[in-house]
Amino acid sequence: MSAIRPPVTEAILPDVLDTGLAVVFCGTAAGTRSARDGAYYAHPGNMFWRTLFAVGLTPRLLAPAEFPLVHGFGIGLTDLSKHHFGNDDELPGDAFDAGSLRAKMAHFQPRMLAFTSKHAGRAALGPKAGYGLQQISWGATRLFVLPSPSGQARRSWNPAIWQDLARIVSIHSPGTDR
Repeated sequence: MSAIRPPVTEAILPDVLDTGLAVVFCGTAAGTRSARDGAYYAHPGNMFWRTLFAVGLTPRLLAPAEFPLVHGFGIGLTDLSKHHFGNDDELPGDAFDAGSLRAKMAHFQPRMLAFTSKHAGRAALGPKAGYGLQQISWGATRLFVLPSPSGQARRSWNPAIWQDLARIVSIHSPGTDR
C-alpha cells in the first residue's frame, strides 16, 4: 500500500460533461496510470474502452488519450474524487465528493449516470447499492452500477451488466433502432 498522497488543487482529469448526454460514466478516482497519462481508464489492463466498443456504445475502439471524443457519442466522464488519484485503498476517507457529483448531474441532466464500480456506486448512493439499474433516480437522471473494468477487479467482472446498460441507453437514445 502506498502512502496517502496530498490532494492537488486542480482536477486530476477534466470532466467531459454537457447537456443532452445519454450516459455519464463515473469512477471513484483516476488511477495512478491515468493521472500520469492524463487520460481516463489508461492502464492497459483496464477493460473500459474495449467494453464500450464491444457493447456498442462507441462505433470504434478508442484509445484512452481520445477520451474527449466520447462527448460526440453522447457519453460523459467524471470521477467522485477529482483531486486525488490512486487505488481506492490509497484514497483518504474524505476523497469522494458525492454532493458535487449530484450537483453536476442536476446541472447537466444526463439520461443515465453509470458508476464504473460497486465501490463508486456505494460511495455516492449508500451501502445498499448493487449492480444494475437502481430503484432511485437523481431527478431525471437514472442511476446504474457496473462491475469495475479495472484489471484489479477481475473477480467481479461481468460484461453482461455492461451490455444491460448499453441496451437501456440505446432504447432511450433518440434516433436509434436497436
